[in-house]
Amino acid sequence: MNEKARLLEAIAGKNRGLLATEMDRVRILSDLEQLEDHNPTPQTLEAKELLDGNWRLLYTTSKGILGLDRLPVLQLGQIYQCLRMADGKLYNIAEIIGVPFLEGLVSVIARFEVVSDRRVNVKFERYIIGSQRLLGYRSPNQLIEDIEVGKKFFPLDFNIESQEQQGWLEITYLDEDLRVGRGNEGNVFVLSKEKNI
Repeated sequence: MNEKARLLEAIAGKNRGLLATEMDRVRILSDLEQLEDHNPTPQTLEAKELLDGNWRLLYTTSKGILGLDRLPVLQLGQIYQCLRMADGKLYNIAEIIGVPFLEGLVSVIARFEVVSDRRVNVKFERYIIGSQRLLGYRSPNQLIEDIEVGKKFFPLDFNIESQEQQGWLEITYLDEDLRVGRGNEGNVFVLSKEKNI
């Protein structure tokens, strides 16, 4: 079995990390490191055509992301990171599902600056949270279009000014449909490229 298949098998059924035990996390990290050793795109940030688009989160160790699942009667739906390389922007979009009419959405918009062939500095600029229905949410692409034309969302849509809302992301593996990243807080992210969302 190759490294990519081994990692995908290890994260299968772990609900993006929510169901991973400590033993699972150790195994996944080992499989992830082996995959990184076989990165077909060593200078990941130069492969803009591969990076550009919408990516769905398959696995993470980020407590901030996984903590969104702790809301009563609601659970974490799909999570996307949408990269717009030409604009130097990324859109993190987490769908919250549950009781009808209570479906929610949490989105964080950031700018990024390439600082090496694998690393970007990230500055978070805007935070949007609310009901999918009230926000008129249909898809990640539609939300991004609304944001880019200047639409404001209620009840919570605000700019992030704090200097503490910065970090970095290193892309350690990239192929046509899988991306692995490591963040400044020690978190790992495994994402799959989405088609037409």
